[in-house]
Amino acid sequence: METFEHVVQVPFRVLKEEGFDMKGQWNERFFKNENPIVLELGCGKGEYTVGLGRRFPDFNFIGIDIKGARMWQGAKESWGDQMNNVGFLRTSIELLDAFFAPGEVAEIWITFPDPQMKKVRKRLTSTRFMELYRSFLKPGGVIHLKTDSNFMYQYTRAMIEENHLPVDVDTDDLYQSNLANEILEIRTFYEQQWLERGKTIKYLRFHLKDGELTEPDVELEPDDYRSFGRSKRRQPDD
Repeated sequence: METFEHVVQVPFRVLKEEGFDMKGQWNERFFKNENPIVLELGCGKGEYTVGLGRRFPDFNFIGIDIKGARMWQGAKESWGDQMNNVGFLRTSIELLDAFFAPGEVAEIWITFPDPQMKKVRKRLTSTRFMELYRSFLKPGGVIHLKTDSNFMYQYTRAMIEENHLPVDVDTDDLYQSNLANEILEIRTFYEQQWLERGKTIKYLRFHLKDGELTEPDVELEPDDYRSFGRSKRRQPDD
């Protein structure tokens, strides 16, 4: 990963003591253009980051993940293909406000996150994370959620409704909705496996706005399966 010039890795100690000197200057210093910046959170192998970069050369895309071994594939592919509008940032999502200045990011993609059924604060669409995203998104910035988890989908819908957030698209079966297009048809490795197993893909596109955010008080049916790469939930008899 250290051999790729389009991969940013900052040790936590350095970030804490010195900060990130490119904060607020990604367009000028990293991409060297003024095109809108789009983030993919928990990018994994970077399929969406690279796929979007190929389709939209007038946008800049940054894949973000804490695990370098995952994103290496996307980093290698985009570097080999000389994709100047694609980059990767290896860090924890909780630290993103240390890397991006207010209004620096236009859109966020959240692709197949762990639903965190027992830990609200860790859900990437919780109000805690919405506050974080709002600190660097442009006013009215766009958030995309694509998930196989009905729990995550229903929770996010409840969060949106509770806070009266504007919604552009809401579907619980993307590929049967006639909404799929050149953006939404980009499929990650795990997404393809879920489709082959008959699982439906849910998609939401909504906007953040000013004002206090409130967590929804709802009871949701947990998923009856576990997603790829996630720890098996303990059963009552375990």
